[in-house]
Amino acid sequence: MTGAPLLDVRDLVVHYPLPRGLVGTMARTEERVVRAVDGISLSVASGELVALVGESGCGKTTTAQAIMRMLVPRSGSVEIDGRDIAPLSDRQLRPLRREAQIVFQDPYESLDPRYRVRDTVAEPLVIHRIGTREERVERVREALERAGLSPAELFLDRFPHELSGGQRQRVAIAAALVLEPKLLVADEPVSMLDVSVRAGILDLLDGLREGGLGILMITHDLSTATHYADRILVMYLGRIVEEGPAREVVANPRHPYTQALISVVPRRDPNDQRRPQILQGETPNPVDIPAGCRFRPRCPIGDDSCSLVDPQLVPTGGHRAACIKQ
Repeated sequence: MTGAPLLDVRDLVVHYPLPRGLVGTMARTEERVVRAVDGISLSVASGELVALVGESGCGKTTTAQAIMRMLVPRSGSVEIDGRDIAPLSDRQLRPLRREAQIVFQDPYESLDPRYRVRDTVAEPLVIHRIGTREERVERVREALERAGLSPAELFLDRFPHELSGGQRQRVAIAAALVLEPKLLVADEPVSMLDVSVRAGILDLLDGLREGGLGILMITHDLSTATHYADRILVMYLGRIVEEGPAREVVANPRHPYTQALISVVPRRDPNDQRRPQILQGETPNPVDIPAGCRFRPRCPIGDDSCSLVDPQLVPTGGHRAACIKQ
């Protein structure tokens, strides 16, 4: 990257406090928290697509929601275009919401079934009081065309139940693009869609970068991340455990967790006889994080020394990984 990043997240922490109950409150027992995001840093440049990868429950969606200030982080900073949004009030934050938009995972739930497509896409313009009625109609058409719904007139008066899953997701993307944001956070944008339409949505997101739009894509699909992303961040139990250029991370994974994720990706070559590496055990409870390396209970190469050090990201093999064995 050259110059300041569009999105710059530093030491982000999001904890969910567990209820102590009446007895615990009276006894003043120690507060226990779910450490959903436990001190991560990441950045996205203009025109860059960064993939945040990990299994379910690792904290990816919580990270996205904290970046968008849908959740208030416990600590850390989130800078969008050079301005830290973490300490801002809701009123101060409203103008900055035009700079960053989010596309949710489930297009069947993210669209109001009572709204026609024209009203759904125009709603952000109404909220931010942008343009006259005629200007809004034109911007809605442009956003729908940009999202791949062409000609726009065929979709303006439809309700969500009259659209396919892929068309619904394109409407959600159009509603995010109508404000002409600089940053788009896409939370599992194709996981709820049929395989036949996933490529179209991903190609759409890939093409949007040509205008300088920065994209943070949340996904559990490493093959998708490899094909479309410039960089991959691998997340485990609230932490980034490996990061680097997408093809470098996939071709030369340095963290055992990344190696296990890549080993189970289906291979094109039917003669490839490499066996997938199935991780043993369950992900540790995020309330009681293991001492030292949090991946140690499931790590195939871990030993007693791993319980003494909480590894940080360090350069290894052309990118960075958090493992003392590499």
